[in-house]
Amino acid sequence: MKRIAFFVLLAAAACNPARQLKTAPHNDTAIADGKLFTAFFQQRAAEYRALCFQAFNTARLRLDQQLPLQGKQKIIITDIDETVLDNSAYAVHQGLLGKDWDQQSWYAWTALAEADTVPGAASFLWYAAARGVQVFYVTNRDEKERAATVRNLQKFRLPNADDAHLMLKQTTSSKEARRQQLMANYEVVLLLGDNLADFSSLFDKKPEDERKAAADSSAAAFGSRFIILPNPNYGDWESAFYRYNYGLTPAQKDSAIRATLRSF
Repeated sequence: MKRIAFFVLLAAAACNPARQLKTAPHNDTAIADGKLFTAFFQQRAAEYRALCFQAFNTARLRLDQQLPLQGKQKIIITDIDETVLDNSAYAVHQGLLGKDWDQQSWYAWTALAEADTVPGAASFLWYAAARGVQVFYVTNRDEKERAATVRNLQKFRLPNADDAHLMLKQTTSSKEARRQQLMANYEVVLLLGDNLADFSSLFDKKPEDERKAAADSSAAAFGSRFIILPNPNYGDWESAFYRYNYGLTPAQKDSAIRATLRSF
């Protein structure tokens, strides 16, 4: 009944956003319930699939513009989570428990190697590989997740799904050093990700206003060199709002959101 009431409330909110701000439950489960709803969008909305197809269709067009390939070996740098692999099942699991993300439950999820692929991801990566482009997976998963991550990628026979092409987080969450390492040896034709920090250090741990300014200054790169996938569930867009304070409780996050959202 709690789940049914939750979706009835959200349906009403869609018709009247101002009313939603006044009547939605303000408690420790509010954030978890919100993430449950974004996972609902990710799993069930045709619009989500269409956005992903749009991103990968654009990537294919940009790749075709650079063919035939000459000079250095051409590569694509891609993020994994919510770019290649879909972790919405984990978000649902946590949401149904009334919980937010936490490290140990995330490790338990990735160890299963059961994430599905993001719509359009596999076909695009196969397309690129068939044209001689190697794929490097640059992710902020930890070293202890390596074996399961490779297994999950190999489950879908994704190209270059091996240790040599998997670059995990080591000492820092910034991907800049890993990108520079690849750029020194290869020509990067495209970068794929769901988080702006997947593309440039301009976005690493920056406050909201700086992230927006950097996005504006990089506008020409999006849909050209940078291909971004939709992720309404989590990311630096959320962390920046909380000023990267990862110790906030769900209730504190809920209060912070309510204090800033516009209504009428």
